[in-house]
Amino acid sequence: MACESMRKPGQSVAQRQVAIKAALKRLEAKLKAGRVTVTIGPQGGIAFTGWTNEDKDSVTDACAYNTLQAEGNWELKQAVARAEAMSGRKVSAAAVAGGFHSHDSGKTWHPGH
Repeated sequence: MACESMRKPGQSVAQRQVAIKAALKRLEAKLKAGRVTVTIGPQGGIAFTGWTNEDKDSVTDACAYNTLQAEGNWELKQAVARAEAMSGRKVSAAAVAGGFHSHDSGKTWHPGH
């Protein structure tokens, strides 16, 4: 999992994996409850609006999206479908892979860095 490379000082890979899974579970629960929504950027990047830094535990929106998408997560699929319908745009796998992201829940967008 790509998120594993963003470990805290002294954190093992196994500890990071546990932290990532916990952050993704929190995201899934908030998507289900409607407390987090998906925002799609003009180029097709994705951001989770309402997913706070405390909830994220340094897991990026792109990493969360890629992981949940690969798992076929139902809550993510529903949230993405709603966002695509509301915005009139589709999530672009190329934009996500290219690093297009937002640091402010989709207000502004940046290329990969």
